[in-house]
Amino acid sequence: MKNKALLVIDLQNDITKNYKRIIEQVNTAIDWAASNDMHVIYIKHYNLSEKTRTFKPDTKGSELVPELKIASENVFEKSKASALTSEAFAEFITKNRITEFYVIGADATACVKSTSYNLVKAGYKVHVISDCVTSYDLKKLDEMFAYYGSKGCDVKKLGDYTDGGNTI
Repeated sequence: MKNKALLVIDLQNDITKNYKRIIEQVNTAIDWAASNDMHVIYIKHYNLSEKTRTFKPDTKGSELVPELKIASENVFEKSKASALTSEAFAEFITKNRITEFYVIGADATACVKSTSYNLVKAGYKVHVISDCVTSYDLKKLDEMFAYYGSKGCDVKKLGDYTDGGNTI
């Protein structure tokens, strides 16, 4: 495996229904990553607070959405916004010497934002694939893409990263 990974964040049943607008492109990104020998990593969010009703462990709402293509067994759980708060995920990164991430999923204003920011802050190269990211508030997407860019992320559409199936 290369030292690159596609990071699929929180595409679970309790997420915004807006994921349906990007799911086909997300699955294309998963195929692209797998065919380019990249790690495909899935992150699942769990709400552990008793006051919340969504993303509860061991519920249908916490399961990955049924339309999502599963290309690996690399599924990690987190209970905070940043995927780096998952010790198992952090260990996987180190063990596999991953230095570069392509980030997709939900939500642009929360977990995608926090994970992307914290990966850059930790010294990783981060690409946010804009047509594979969604939000509860679609009006905020352009603002979030500008934010990611201002924090050091490369923000492009999937087609900008692919060239006949090869990594650019």
